[in-house]
Amino acid sequence: MGTPRDALKATAADGASSGPEPASPWHARSRDDVVRAVGSDSELGLPEVEAEFRLAQAGPNELPEPVAEPWWKQAAEALTEPLVLLLLAVGVLYAIFGEREEATTIFAVIVAVAAIETVNEARAKRAIASLSQLSPPEATVIRDGQPRPVAAKDLVPGDLVLLEAGRRAPADIRLLETAALRVDESTLTGESMPADKDANAGLPPDAPLGDRRTMAFTGTLVTGGGGRGVVVETASRTMLGRIAGLAASAREPRTPLQQQQRELAAALLWLAIGFSVLVPALSILIGGRPWRAALLEGLTLAFATIPEELPILVTIVLGIGAYRLAREHAITRRLQAAETLGRVSVIATDKTGTLTENRMLLAALYVEGKTLPIDRVATSPAAKRLLEIGALATGAQVRDGQSGDARFLGDPTDVALLQGAETAGVLGVRQQVQVERVIPFDDLHKRVAVVYNRDGDDWLALKGAPEIVLSLSTSVGHDGAQLPLDEDQRNEVRAAIAAMAESGQRVIGAAERRLSPAEFAQGAPAEQDLTFVGLAGLQDPPRPEAAAAVAALGRAGIRVIMVTGDHPATAKAIGSQVGIVATDVVEGARLEGATLNDIAYLLRQSSVFARITPEQKLRIVQALQGAGEVVAVTGDGVNDAPALRQAEIGVAMGHRGSDVAREAADLVLSDDNFATVVSAVRGGRLLYDNLRKAVRYYLAAKVGLISASLAAVLAGLPVPFAPIQIIVLELFMDLGASTTFVVEPLEEDAMSRPPRSPRRRFLDRPMVTGILGGGVALGAAVLVVYAWATRASLGEETARSAAFATWMIGHLVLAAHMRSDRPLLRGGFRFTLPFAIWGFTVAGLLLLTAFVPSVGHRLHLVSLPSRLWAIVVTAGVVLPSCFALQKWLVRSRQSGDRTPRSAQEASEARAEPSIRTTRDAND
Repeated sequence: MGTPRDALKATAADGASSGPEPASPWHARSRDDVVRAVGSDSELGLPEVEAEFRLAQAGPNELPEPVAEPWWKQAAEALTEPLVLLLLAVGVLYAIFGEREEATTIFAVIVAVAAIETVNEARAKRAIASLSQLSPPEATVIRDGQPRPVAAKDLVPGDLVLLEAGRRAPADIRLLETAALRVDESTLTGESMPADKDANAGLPPDAPLGDRRTMAFTGTLVTGGGGRGVVVETASRTMLGRIAGLAASAREPRTPLQQQQRELAAALLWLAIGFSVLVPALSILIGGRPWRAALLEGLTLAFATIPEELPILVTIVLGIGAYRLAREHAITRRLQAAETLGRVSVIATDKTGTLTENRMLLAALYVEGKTLPIDRVATSPAAKRLLEIGALATGAQVRDGQSGDARFLGDPTDVALLQGAETAGVLGVRQQVQVERVIPFDDLHKRVAVVYNRDGDDWLALKGAPEIVLSLSTSVGHDGAQLPLDEDQRNEVRAAIAAMAESGQRVIGAAERRLSPAEFAQGAPAEQDLTFVGLAGLQDPPRPEAAAAVAALGRAGIRVIMVTGDHPATAKAIGSQVGIVATDVVEGARLEGATLNDIAYLLRQSSVFARITPEQKLRIVQALQGAGEVVAVTGDGVNDAPALRQAEIGVAMGHRGSDVAREAADLVLSDDNFATVVSAVRGGRLLYDNLRKAVRYYLAAKVGLISASLAAVLAGLPVPFAPIQIIVLELFMDLGASTTFVVEPLEEDAMSRPPRSPRRRFLDRPMVTGILGGGVALGAAVLVVYAWATRASLGEETARSAAFATWMIGHLVLAAHMRSDRPLLRGGFRFTLPFAIWGFTVAGLLLLTAFVPSVGHRLHLVSLPSRLWAIVVTAGVVLPSCFALQKWLVRSRQSGDRTPRSAQEASEARAEPSIRTTRDAND
């Protein structure tokens, strides 16, 4: 037969040639075959010497640490961003021409931007390292026939491991023996209920992960019973290790803002350089300006024209947006991901712990031929009797001095029945009876029974799988009497079982009978001729806020898809309760071997996916992304980590979520409230709107500066502003954009319009039109005043002072119009403290330059005559206000386009779901 070591080598060779699992997966092999394959002994385990040899060959049972990218490489990547390269070039030019202070400032900005990028990237890469936190520190193994504790990292394939309640599985284990073994696999499968394990079960090779009853996987928690099994996989070959590999290989996509920043920088680079060279050249050729003065003006225009503050502006907007989200219990782990929330079109959500509370509660009782709501259990003797049986036939414990969920300890099903008994006022039965004997649950009989004495009578109470309990019953309780249980009544009970299961409930049957003294004396009484008491339906209930959140997301044009590892009936029932309705639930088996196009087709047919593995969930996200969706994934388990990392936005639960999920996510909900997703989307849309408004204004102000300068030079006039004045104007436009626009409130229609298409450019037609229209209007105001003052022979300093004052007034008026998409006189003007401060600062500076000669002298400004002030104020207010007309035309066109399209979308939504149920009105 060969030595154990030969068998292990053969197994390793087999696994290496057949992919991630052996040709015949471990869960589908017989116990004897598995023991032979790993070269072990089902009674004695491995010899200590052999275990040490295997450990030296295979390495420790630990997930490999990810290879950390050096910080300098991450910093180098951040420094290659186009805007940063642009800043670097400008800084070098300033240094060459002796402007050391300006160069130092720009280089400091470069370092700050690169540092932020590097820190965020390093933090994101910790996701995989946290997987090791689920590995148990110690395990009980049998070596040389003796049980002994061994560090989990020292386990090897072939080790014989003992499993007991409260301990985590230390490796992937093929079970050899089970005794009522139940394992919580929710972090791997997403299934609420602990899985019943059966070492003798015959399973097909393609059994879904949640149905592999012969296996215990690394990191899963034993909630009840015990067992014994042999280690078949360790380290990275375990199921947990494969998920770690998936999360590591999942590509973290650039956010739309990152992509569009690059596009924006590329578009503005040549434009800015062109103007900063063209204006001084024309000034020399047409206006006859001295080349040194023209060169200085050109460099100053370059400083004002090149959008060097744009990365800082974006960071400020995102930082304030992230702060707002944190106040809504949504903690942003990557700043640039915050804006993507406003563009999400599909949310793929887990069920357990996300849409549901991740705890079992009594949902309904079926007694005396009818279903009884929970709020009526205290008034029904039959319901009380059923809950007494549930309180007696249990291994769960009541902990004195505790309250709420902490009051009970044990299997979730038993805890739910104890809570129901407490609600019905019958929990005290545990102190009123004398328990004589407990017949424990086992995989073969699927029931637990208890023999007890009450008031001098001996009773057998039993609960378990409803079909089994029904088959052992010959009578049924009704109004305190026992009636024969005929076939019609059995069919009624079976129909009730089916209906409760269809609604997503876990169904438990209960029965009892009085024992004669002879039966009691015999020892283990026969579990037959029972009186059927009723059924208890247990359910992991939906979160109270989930339905309203799904509805709100729907109104915002966001489709919600449930992707869970739970049972299809449970998934369908919970989905229906929270508003994710699906006539056809797609099971994971249908995704095996499917292409991304096949999965996209299924996504058009259904919004509920059940029995889904981590690999399949990742492919669902990839299929959605391939269809052009901006995908958010919510989850809390280890099984969610690859999809969380792949999605544009990964949203993890903060309290109930695993460390793995939190580290892989971009957003962490500190209150575990699905409704917070709605608040986060609202915050994301506000953030994105404010960012667009800020950038629109910022670039429009630059266009105003450029257009006024270019037009003046083409007209044979000097540049309207002195270099020091240009720096002051730049300061005001920068501070205004970075402090006022970022705190604007939400537009009224923000949560009723479709999500912005990911294919739509940041600089789209309305954006470019707004920038050019607003900028030209501001430039025209400056040019009109400057030309008038020049033609009136008031002198160059007076003309420039008038141009400066016009720009200061005009840029504030233009900002007032650009703060909202609504007309200024119809609710578009909203008081905010930053805007008020901005306005008072502008007025204060103009007054200082007019009445304090020393300030005016430093800025090359002089006092203006009153008639010129009238022209300045009129031009500064009227011409920039032309932007209001353009805004009205844009809103009218958008409203006209959106109405029929929304009707079409509503018709499509009623007909059948599609991957994209909404479209951008301006796409």
